[in-house]
Amino acid sequence: GVKLLLHGLCSNTTVKFLDLKGNNLRIVGAEALGKLLRQNKSIRSLILEWNSLGLWEEGFSFFCQGLGANSFLQRLDLRNNQINHQGAGELAMALKRNASLQELDLRWNNIGLLGGRALLNCLQSNKTLKRLELAGNNVPSDILKAVEQALDHNQDRQTILSETRSRTQVLSKEVLSLKNEKAKQFLDLMDTIDRQKEEIARSSRMSAARVSQLQEALDEQLSIMNSLKAKLQMTEAALALSEQKVHNLGELLSAMKQEQTSMAECHLKELQQQKQEGADREGKLFRELSAASEKNLLLRNQVDELEKKCKVQQDQLFQVKQDLTNTTAELKLRAVQAEERLEVEKRRFKQSLEDVESLRLKEVDCMTQHIEASERSMQERIQRLEAIRIALEEELSQVKAAALTERGQAEEELIKVRNQARLEEQQRLEHLEEKLRLMTESRDEAQNCCLKQKQVVGEAQAKANQLSLHVDRLRRQIEELQQDLNSKEQEKVTEVNKVKVELQEQIGHLQAERTAQEGLKEKIAALERQLKALSSNHREALLDKEGEISMLLEKLRMKEAEISRIREEEAQRASFLQNAIMAYVQGSPLGPLSPRK
Repeated sequence: GVKLLLHGLCSNTTVKFLDLKGNNLRIVGAEALGKLLRQNKSIRSLILEWNSLGLWEEGFSFFCQGLGANSFLQRLDLRNNQINHQGAGELAMALKRNASLQELDLRWNNIGLLGGRALLNCLQSNKTLKRLELAGNNVPSDILKAVEQALDHNQDRQTILSETRSRTQVLSKEVLSLKNEKAKQFLDLMDTIDRQKEEIARSSRMSAARVSQLQEALDEQLSIMNSLKAKLQMTEAALALSEQKVHNLGELLSAMKQEQTSMAECHLKELQQQKQEGADREGKLFRELSAASEKNLLLRNQVDELEKKCKVQQDQLFQVKQDLTNTTAELKLRAVQAEERLEVEKRRFKQSLEDVESLRLKEVDCMTQHIEASERSMQERIQRLEAIRIALEEELSQVKAAALTERGQAEEELIKVRNQARLEEQQRLEHLEEKLRLMTESRDEAQNCCLKQKQVVGEAQAKANQLSLHVDRLRRQIEELQQDLNSKEQEKVTEVNKVKVELQEQIGHLQAERTAQEGLKEKIAALERQLKALSSNHREALLDKEGEISMLLEKLRMKEAEISRIREEEAQRASFLQNAIMAYVQGSPLGPLSPRK
């Protein structure tokens, strides 16, 4: 049944937690579990407590091969499975290949010293395992401590990796956000430049149309003036011919004087009418020229506004450059902070190494002191035994003749005591040698741990170098973006210069027209002077009226003061009259009768 169940779970993609506690799995079940671990990609937690998988070496080896090939399982529970040191060695080989398992529970098995060493050796290559439970396995305490140190080292390493990954992600996100902001700003600048170009083109078109209209009006006025000049020339020619005729036809003058006078009057009237029409046309032209001057002022204002906009855009570009410098400074600060953190971690590792070495030296000193004390005690005991032997020999020399039997017994007792002392000394020496051997092994393990920590420090330095290279790449990208921005700024400046040149040409044309209009402006200035004179006269009249108004206000105040004084006097009079009436009423005979009423 278990085989069929595990065979069905091989292709399952939804089950993440599998609990098979206390199911008495045998060889077939262990092989099915190995196959499941090779093929399944969804199970994250597997509980196999109380199944005695360690009794079946072949099945457990197949299970360990599947565990080594798996890359998705994170938690494995193998409590109370009777796993011996051979099974622990196979588990260690599987853990060397596995890169996903984070928690492994091996409590209450028979791993022993060899299995503990195998698991400790596998932790040198496995950097993902965070938790390993080995209670109730007859594993020495020094190996348990070394395993805990290796697990703590793995946890520290994974925390450092997670921090570096999060920092790289944050830096990449910030770089992407900066790129997006720069792209948006560049697009906004291009849009504003296009809009300004369109506005400039529209204004140039409007100004060209207005200038063409003014030129047409001027051409019409010039044609009218030319026609008037031609008429004047014709009249002058007619007058010359008439004078010649007068000289030639003196006789006809007397007869034709009246006709000539009438004709001259008619011509004068026509000339006056023509002069009036010219004056009206000149007034119209003055009005049109004033309108054109106002339009020129509007165009100048528009040009000033465009220059202001260009300045604003330059300020915006300067602000963008400042933002880029700020971002580069922030990236430099972050890189410096990362280097400082690495230095702090190096210092912490160095301190831990120094602490371990100091502890090892203290333990060695304690052991040497203990050995010296034991040697001293043994020497004292030997001296005591030798003193006892000497005393016994003296007693034996005194009692040789009387107690030969007692001498033999005493010699046997001495031999026994010596043998016991030698045995005790040998046992103590063996115990001390075992302790020294364990201390040397712990020292070797501490050195291995130091080497591992040095390797980790080297890896951290390599990662820091990689991060610095990544930061340099980001800086290069930022410099490239700055170069692009500078090139685009140069293009923009060239376009703005072109627009300025076109505007200067238009301004030159407008100045040419302005020179033509200065004569009209002088006349306008004369009219303005007259208006100023009239306004000054009007102001003087207003000031005079204001003085009169102030005088009238003072008179009103005086009258109001008089009225208030009269009112006060009337109030005083009324109070006097009231008091007099009250006194009169009180003094009259009707006064005492009033309360009866």
